[in-house]
Amino acid sequence: MSIPSIPEVTLSVSEHRRLERLARVGAAQGDVDARFLLSEIRRAEIVPDPAARLDSIVTMGSWVTFWINWGFARETRQLVYPEDYASERTQIPVMSPLGAALVGLKVGSEIPFFTGGRTNLVRIEGVSRTHANDVVRGLFSNPMQGKKLFDDDDPGPSAA
Repeated sequence: MSIPSIPEVTLSVSEHRRLERLARVGAAQGDVDARFLLSEIRRAEIVPDPAARLDSIVTMGSWVTFWINWGFARETRQLVYPEDYASERTQIPVMSPLGAALVGLKVGSEIPFFTGGRTNLVRIEGVSRTHANDVVRGLFSNPMQGKKLFDDDDPGPSAA
């Protein structure tokens, strides 16, 4: 596995403040994942909250479609603060190794992260602010939608 370059991290002003406080508290208590999150926060570019460029960036509350190590199935989950974490199947807490790796990355980015005694690689495939289905629908949308695949005038079967 080749070592990828470390991608840019972009955070909004309000998320930066909240994440930094959260990571500092965890890091002071010796939490390794909080230290990783803090290092990602420190290298982030901070942009105004309503910045249009955040549309393709993983932000808190966004639904993220990603691959890990290219061998596992694609997943879509919501990135959440620890107090909002309620479901392992649909959410990723930002204070986890994967959550800390995802926050602030743009679609198409990939980054290594350490968990379970090994280094993994995650790639961002899609981001949605509204719901997981929006990401999945965008990835699997049919560009031929609304166009006829066959040009015939056969009305099909009719009732007798």
